[in-house]
Amino acid sequence: MPMIPLGLKETKEIDFRDPFKDFILEHYSEDSSLYDDAITEFMDIRQAMRTPLRDNSGVSLLFDYYNQLYFVERRFFPPDRSLGIYFEWYDSLTGVPSCQRTVAFEKACVLFNIGAVYTQIGTRQDRKSSRGLDSAVDAFLRAAGTFQYIHESFTNAPSMDLSPDMLDMLVQLMLAQARECLFEKLELQSQDLRDVDVCLDLGQEAAQVADAYSKVFGLISVPSVKDYVAQSWVSLAMVKQEHYRALSHYHVACGLLSLLKKQSSPKKHPAPKPPTPKKISVDANDNNNGSLSLPNRTRDTLQYIHAPNVEDDAKLQIEIRVPKDEAECRLLGRAHLREAVLRHDESQRLFRMCRELRGKDSLISELRRAHRRASELYKSLEEDDDFRDMLDPPLIVASTKFQLSLTPPDFAQFRVQDLFKSLGPVAIFSAKHHWTAPRTIQLVLQPGEKGDGFGFMVRGDAPVVVAGVDGGSLAEAAGMKQGDFIAAIGDEDVKWAVHEHVVQKIKEAKKNGSSLCLKLVTPMDRNYLKPRTSVTSNKGSFSPTSTTSSSSSGVSSGSHSPQGSVTSSRLAKQTSHQKKLTWNPFRNKAKGDEPNGYEGNVILR
Repeated sequence: MPMIPLGLKETKEIDFRDPFKDFILEHYSEDSSLYDDAITEFMDIRQAMRTPLRDNSGVSLLFDYYNQLYFVERRFFPPDRSLGIYFEWYDSLTGVPSCQRTVAFEKACVLFNIGAVYTQIGTRQDRKSSRGLDSAVDAFLRAAGTFQYIHESFTNAPSMDLSPDMLDMLVQLMLAQARECLFEKLELQSQDLRDVDVCLDLGQEAAQVADAYSKVFGLISVPSVKDYVAQSWVSLAMVKQEHYRALSHYHVACGLLSLLKKQSSPKKHPAPKPPTPKKISVDANDNNNGSLSLPNRTRDTLQYIHAPNVEDDAKLQIEIRVPKDEAECRLLGRAHLREAVLRHDESQRLFRMCRELRGKDSLISELRRAHRRASELYKSLEEDDDFRDMLDPPLIVASTKFQLSLTPPDFAQFRVQDLFKSLGPVAIFSAKHHWTAPRTIQLVLQPGEKGDGFGFMVRGDAPVVVAGVDGGSLAEAAGMKQGDFIAAIGDEDVKWAVHEHVVQKIKEAKKNGSSLCLKLVTPMDRNYLKPRTSVTSNKGSFSPTSTTSSSSSGVSSGSHSPQGSVTSSRLAKQTSHQKKLTWNPFRNKAKGDEPNGYEGNVILR
């Protein structure tokens, strides 16, 4: 049976070079020429993902580009203005172009192509082997999980292939195709040995596949979906629904007939009495053809597999659920076979009605093969003047022993490096945050000032932040402010440096008696030394373990004050004359107990 793959969305090439370089110069105040290679590499990745291979390497390429968009969106797309970059994609179903400025649209389209590649991978598998069927099931479940992720994560999509109704239908279609491949694997594994229990299980699994395609047909018949998909999709869903309904009756019939005692030749049975109107049941006492001894499992399965008839229409239906003897078993089995033949006829009729399906030779070949198999078995069991041939079998309850779960996209499996890492930690140096232009200060220690140090404290990691500035110190005179980020020390960029490395560089400058050249930036949107409104938030790039400040003088940077901070040498001198108090964790500290410039209860994020 053929599967339905999806075509990929197409897009146009985009030149990011000028918008990105202008934004780097304007927003980050850096030399944009240093990022020419990064911009070119990003554009090359996007160009390559426009035509990915229809295999796992193509999926990997699409995931690489998607994960790069995580960094690019935060680096270059501020929420308050546009860079003039437009993402244009064509609908995979209608070919209609859609254009938006948001990176979210770009990400949704890339995810759609990931799901589409998965559908093509699943369709190309060799479904005559267990390994190929396993790969097909995995691919269709990954496609379904990807479409479900788009459905839950992106709203107000401008194209029809990303609309909620369409995505919902695609999820169910991929689940139905995965269920179909699972049924084919069960048939393949049981073809050498099929007892009554295996046949009954196959019947319920086939009914489960039919129900899955029935759900697909209900979703694909909605005008918002039907008007934009190929008519062959609608027809194929109807054909498969009838085909697998027929297979469910066929396998149940095979299971029932396997219960009959083996006979060397077909035996003619006397014609029974005409059926009464409406429903009919056969009493075991009216037949002396031999009783059936059923295992408990088989009896329970037969009791459950046949749905009770609750309809009050004029339709005749056999009331037999669990046959008591061979006559009832034969009657029920023939009724299921007759229903299988009728539904195979209906599936072929639906096939002939769709012009687009007529060229599918493999489809009509499979439909004819299944119809011929059921017809031949039914003819071998024909009875003379048996009026009960007109009775319908009970409905088969769909059931499965295998639960299929969606496989959402695993972004962590395809980790990428930030191409623009040199701009600094993305949690701080991003398009939505603002800071002053970098300024350079020069701190030169005079021979008599070595004991006082430079007069500032630092704290945190990547980037290191100025936690305090001594009044009247070199740092204050040079224009350093509390809350400044240290972007560079001399010619070394330290936006990604850890706390210990920056402190070591400052200590070396003081020890050598040389000057200390710092490049500083001041954040404008918030003070990163103060906690956010929500104490439990964990944003920013400060290390949660760096809860101590270090003195810029390099004195006792490893010791801890009662509040987990170390003051500078100047602040230490100011507090040396105060009376030492015994440490009491339950004492209510007075407001004047803290030294000047001391920042207490600082929570770093």
